[in-house]
Amino acid sequence: MSIADPNKTILTGENPFIRLSLKDGDPNSTDASYWRIIFSPAGPGHVLYLKSELTEGRWRIYSDNIAMARWLQTTVQGMLNAELSDTTIPCAEATFSKAGDPRYFWTEYIKSHSEDISLTWFDIGEPLLIHSQPNQIPNRRYGVCTVLIPALGTRLVRNGMEAKGQSWPREREGRPFSTSALAFSESWTDAV
Repeated sequence: MSIADPNKTILTGENPFIRLSLKDGDPNSTDASYWRIIFSPAGPGHVLYLKSELTEGRWRIYSDNIAMARWLQTTVQGMLNAELSDTTIPCAEATFSKAGDPRYFWTEYIKSHSEDISLTWFDIGEPLLIHSQPNQIPNRRYGVCTVLIPALGTRLVRNGMEAKGQSWPREREGRPFSTSALAFSESWTDAV
């Protein structure tokens, strides 16, 4: 029996996310999907997809590799959120850095020409290792193997203004989870 995944690996990296709402169960008031990609057909790099009251309810994209950001929109990110399959959304050039220890807190910093953004995760839970195959989950063409680390505490700040709302407790696979999480050691696959 082979222990190798039979599918084609299309990217590997990280994909922490923050999903905030004012009340539990309300639509997201902030939706942030952050990627640090080590390997993809469009090369390595970083990208933040952000929609919030801080962005007037419109998607904003920040990246240091626009080709990679667009490739993600046409593949995995576009599958995860159909609104982001629109590759005409402007993409601002940005620089990226990080700080923290994921056992306690983690912060990602994004700096563009006129914006400073930080995403912070804290009140960290126990990690879950998730593995799915392509097409195993309905409407999910791609498979994923990832370490998800729930965070009940989150903060997103853009130019000194903090996003409203909070992350909420959830359950995933019978274990405590959250609407926001760190997603490390993440690899996405496509059927061969």
